[in-house]
Amino acid sequence: MLDKKVSMTAPSGAGLSADEIRGALGGALAGAKGRVLLVVPDHTRFHSNAGFIANFIYHELEPRGRVDLLEALGTHVPMTREQCAAMYGDVPFERFIAHDWRADTERLGEVPGDFVREASEGVMDAPIAVEVNRLLTGSGYDLILSVGQVVPHEVAGMANHTKNIFVGCGGADMINSSHMLGAFYGMERIMGRDRTPVRMVFDYAAERFLAHLPLYYVLTVTTAPAGDIVTHGLYAGHGRGCFEEAVAEAQRRNITLLDAPIRKAVVYLDESEFHSTWLGNKAIYRTRMAMADGGELVVLAPGVRRFGEDAAVDALIRKYGYCGRGNVLHLFREHDDLRANMSAAAHLIHGSSEGRFSVTYCTRHLSAAEVTAAGFAHMPYDEAAALYQPGGEGYFYIPNPALGLWADRARFGG
Repeated sequence: MLDKKVSMTAPSGAGLSADEIRGALGGALAGAKGRVLLVVPDHTRFHSNAGFIANFIYHELEPRGRVDLLEALGTHVPMTREQCAAMYGDVPFERFIAHDWRADTERLGEVPGDFVREASEGVMDAPIAVEVNRLLTGSGYDLILSVGQVVPHEVAGMANHTKNIFVGCGGADMINSSHMLGAFYGMERIMGRDRTPVRMVFDYAAERFLAHLPLYYVLTVTTAPAGDIVTHGLYAGHGRGCFEEAVAEAQRRNITLLDAPIRKAVVYLDESEFHSTWLGNKAIYRTRMAMADGGELVVLAPGVRRFGEDAAVDALIRKYGYCGRGNVLHLFREHDDLRANMSAAAHLIHGSSEGRFSVTYCTRHLSAAEVTAAGFAHMPYDEAAALYQPGGEGYFYIPNPALGLWADRARFGG
């Protein structure tokens, strides 16, 4: 177990140093030994600083036993050897275990429908099965450390903590139901907040089904100006307290409130990180509360080459497109394939601007026909990249939407 709680907040914009992080975690892990499982994010969370932290923990604890790393993928594709090396350094690739949300889980119980109804203010009332990767409960690990970044999130409100377990390492029902719950309740009522209906479902499940596990969380709050990771906070512990500290710091560091809406925004998606609109639509989620009615959002997406991370989800996005909440709910009632994959239906709702502002995807690998069929306008990437650069005039430029939330102060509502 962790010998002590970690709570570190950098006093300035410079962030915590590598030595400060190593010192805090080394002290907390002084008594840890035996078999250790690190639950880690994939390369799409590169700027979480989880790579540096997991690498340090691996080398600190491997001499005292054995350390494995479980990729909290949700429905994402497993990391390649090259991606693991880029993010996690010299941790052996053979120690990484890819979570399969369809085949690797066991059922622990369920969140009852009555609780779901109360938490969601009547939006949903079906019970939700609680399933997690079998390694978490049945493999005899002496210590489980879930590592990741707390940042505004479109489904849970704030990312990480128990979401890393129940979605990142979870099964189909929790993944589907949590996404649909967030979509039904309303993304703009959720993002940047802690006590959301989805988070309440995670909390219920954690209190009843995870409390007996040697599970601890190592949470970061980061930004990445000019692509360089700055760790503003590091919080580690067993319960909810470390998450609440991280939420408070992330709300300070990762939410930008604007005094007026944005008429035109340009969002860049790093091609090493964003390969699908499933991930790239963070450009829409994280800016939608900042966009003016009738505004224009331009998404520079050089690495996007598909719609879904999962082949079945990709097919559904291509079939139905980002056609707006009302249309998706109608399609959901009429089509079995959407009802069988609620997370895809929720994603189609999340990815639509509801006609309030335009979205232009600028791609190299998806054709204009593919992009427009999915419901977006299209511009070739090279043409768009020549027009839009950081610091250009006439638009608001965002270099990485995954690291923040931008909102008109009036629309965010305090």
